[in-house]
Amino acid sequence: MSPENASGRLLNFHIFRYDPQQKGDKPRTEVYQLRETPGMTIFIALNQIRQQQDPSLQFDFVCRAGICGSCAMVINGLPTLACRTLTSKFKQGDITLMPLPGFELIGDLSVDTGKFMRELAERLKLWLHPHHHEIDVHSIEAPMAPEQAAALYELERCVECGVCVSACATKQMRETFVGAVGMMKIARFELDSRDGRTAEDFYHVIGNQDGVFGCMTLLGCQDNCPKDLPHMQQIAYLRRKMAATIL
Repeated sequence: MSPENASGRLLNFHIFRYDPQQKGDKPRTEVYQLRETPGMTIFIALNQIRQQQDPSLQFDFVCRAGICGSCAMVINGLPTLACRTLTSKFKQGDITLMPLPGFELIGDLSVDTGKFMRELAERLKLWLHPHHHEIDVHSIEAPMAPEQAAALYELERCVECGVCVSACATKQMRETFVGAVGMMKIARFELDSRDGRTAEDFYHVIGNQDGVFGCMTLLGCQDNCPKDLPHMQQIAYLRRKMAATIL
């Protein structure tokens, strides 16, 4: 071990362990100790633990740059991305890691967000519905104002990490609630001039207690989103649109 590594403080990781596929396994917390290095993130620490101490530890990662959303987990009580969380943030050196609630557990810190996102897309029909059913592939694409393109890009930055779902008290109490990620994606298509759906069409999808009128505005999605997306702004926008539809 280098002198720099040897001088790092000792971190205590309290990690949730449970493999639902392993018969007889029970949920528990296991403690791992690791020397902190400069610039260490939770992601780096987990990889070191898996490589050096316990190869059976399950967690997800792909990009390591806060783009894929795979490494989302609950870190000391708050859902966030492991690759963007520095261990230096925790002054006491005690770090508790739990899987995201609200998703099917694969094992340890790994959850199946993909299954949830796929079912959500099918339920809310989260794809572009053109004005005309018959598409001419040889026609020139309709131009879009730069301002609208920028607004759509802002909402497209969602990486589907699931943090806003786990941070939402309404979603944890009512499984059928679409959550901030669902309404963010609906807002994206509502803003798109190429989408032929009307406000009335969107009302039949989210104009109820499982949609915009069920949000308790506790700001869990807004406060914890690792991409700083305007969740509450878009939910308020949709709520106004849906309310105007029924007046």
